[in-house]
Amino acid sequence: MFRKIFFLLFILVPNFVFADDCLDYKLKPKITITSPIWTKNVVQPLQKMDVLHGDVIATLVDEFEITADITSIEDGFCVSLKSIDATIGYSDFLVQIDISHRPNSCSYNAILQHEDEHIRAYLSVIDDNQDLFKKSLSIASDSIIPIFVKNEKNIEAAIDKLNEELQNHPDIILLKQQIHADEEIRNKYVDINDTGETLKKCFN
Repeated sequence: MFRKIFFLLFILVPNFVFADDCLDYKLKPKITITSPIWTKNVVQPLQKMDVLHGDVIATLVDEFEITADITSIEDGFCVSLKSIDATIGYSDFLVQIDISHRPNSCSYNAILQHEDEHIRAYLSVIDDNQDLFKKSLSIASDSIIPIFVKNEKNIEAAIDKLNEELQNHPDIILLKQQIHADEEIRNKYVDINDTGETLKKCFN
């Protein structure tokens, strides 16, 4: 988690401000969503695999970099959520092919082709859910109330609290659950629709 802090100083009139007035400094956070650049690695474990021919291990990234706005008021500081830079997507796909298939052989290439279909299924989860990502982050960020702290030394703890509230918001939790559910559905669809004919031809 990374955090950026911007300090914004106001000349206050009148000079007396209550802690509850931090609500006046609540912002509508700006949300930016990007996907990581992904890589694919193909390996053959030295031991025979416990699956039929091969599989894919996908590494999902869901990171949120928050920017806090710090406003100095008469009796302390208001710490509010200003923006979120979210990274949601897959950073790495590890394709494993059973050692019984010789590299670049017909069966090896057929299995690799099948596993590439799984990778496309994973990537489609991210591509097709962009609107859901934006909606979930917007609802979650809009619900986070600025935090008042009396001392500058407590600002970091307040920013951590803002991030914790974001991560634990029900819409963010549901979003992550939706991603995993969508992964399972789409990958099952890939397996159901693969008749195995391409691989069978390699042994005819």
